[in-house]
Amino acid sequence: MSGTDTHDAPDTGTRGATETLGTHEDAGIRGAYGDAETPGTRAGTSASGTRAVRGGAAGTLVDAEADVRPSPAGAAARRALLAHPVLLLVGIVLASLNMRVALAAVAPLVGEIAEHFGLSSTAGSLVTSVPVLFLGLGALVAPWLGRRFGAERTILAALLLLAGGILLRLLPSVGALYGGGVLVGTAIALLNVLMPGLIKRDFPDRAAAMTSVYTGAMIAGATVAAAAAVPLEEALGGGWQGSLGFWSLLALVAAVAWLPQVLIARGRTGHEVRTAPAAGTAPVRVWRSALAWQVTLFMGLQSLWSYVLIAWMPTIFTDHGMSRSEAGVVFAFNNLIQVAGAFAVPLLAGRRRSQRPLVVLVTSLVAAGYAGLLIAPAEGAWLWSAVLGVGQGGALGLALTLIVLRTGDAPTAARLSGMAQTVGYLMAAAGPLAAGALHQATGSWTLPISLVLGVCAAAAGVGLLAARDRTV
Repeated sequence: MSGTDTHDAPDTGTRGATETLGTHEDAGIRGAYGDAETPGTRAGTSASGTRAVRGGAAGTLVDAEADVRPSPAGAAARRALLAHPVLLLVGIVLASLNMRVALAAVAPLVGEIAEHFGLSSTAGSLVTSVPVLFLGLGALVAPWLGRRFGAERTILAALLLLAGGILLRLLPSVGALYGGGVLVGTAIALLNVLMPGLIKRDFPDRAAAMTSVYTGAMIAGATVAAAAAVPLEEALGGGWQGSLGFWSLLALVAAVAWLPQVLIARGRTGHEVRTAPAAGTAPVRVWRSALAWQVTLFMGLQSLWSYVLIAWMPTIFTDHGMSRSEAGVVFAFNNLIQVAGAFAVPLLAGRRRSQRPLVVLVTSLVAAGYAGLLIAPAEGAWLWSAVLGVGQGGALGLALTLIVLRTGDAPTAARLSGMAQTVGYLMAAAGPLAAGALHQATGSWTLPISLVLGVCAAAAGVGLLAARDRTV
């Protein structure tokens, strides 16, 4: 079905928690590579082999390679990996810890970094905007790299690239500072795209639980990095360089823990046979769908308001008299509280045919938090941080859930996910840069925050369209 035609889709719109679309083709492989079974004969499985797999409130899994299936050699490599579940779990947790650390750790230090290099607010905002920009650009090549070299090898390369990017930012050069941001953003983009698909591939019957582990580790890493940024600076006695450089060690530890998986898998992708579409069907062209653009714009707008906070929340507090250490802790609390929204909102969204009330809820919470930053930023810092956190986490969870609920099959969900992630992060990269430029021009946070309130209104409008009970 194309365009914005109405589609009842009871399996994706009303079942329990958030549901994830997975494919089980006639390769005789159950889940990833289990016992043989005949496709299309099991309850909940269509003739084409597509079925709904229960996800969870922790997040939505969309495989970037949903229209390909394992070859026998790839399936054998996967079985070898699953024979070492503790090794696999440790690798996933350590890799996930790194997925936000390099972004969250820099936020409490942006002011000091800008002062060190003599940067204006606009130029200083590039410290956070450049990595976000390459989150979008890196997402374009991640699926190809995963297919070409295998998810295990690509994730290992991403962790090493992340460590290198963090260290490059420490060199006494503005070019190195921004160049390191390019590497950091690209590395995180590879992890963003490949990790959910790897989890769904290797844990098809425990996808929800493993997604909770992966998202929990990701948020925990961001929370600890934000809270520890200033204390690490003081403890290491090396200024902001020591604080930022510390996190390269975490990336290197994760790379070492991931290396055995690469050796066991022997570089096989596990996705070496592309499946043919069902007779009489053609891939949905998501880039030409109005509904797909509505989902994508909601993803982009909610990402924009979040990355403005990632870049500037500690600075807003310190500009209003709060100490740098306390501002970092409040920012960490904001990251931590996002778990509540990210858990609850997708769970509620999966039980409703229309998600419009949830769109209103999350955009209202974010708008209320930003309004608080405008009226009494330091006095109500903890309250605004909590309100924003619930709204941010809920909006992200809702955006990811809409990708699944607004698509009728796994390949379309994968294409929409790629579109939403690429465009969304490119939009988000403009947020910190614009906020920094406006702050520099006006000497105040009033205009930047006021414009983000306009972003909240736009997100509410486009979100109400995306939340209708239709499919791409």
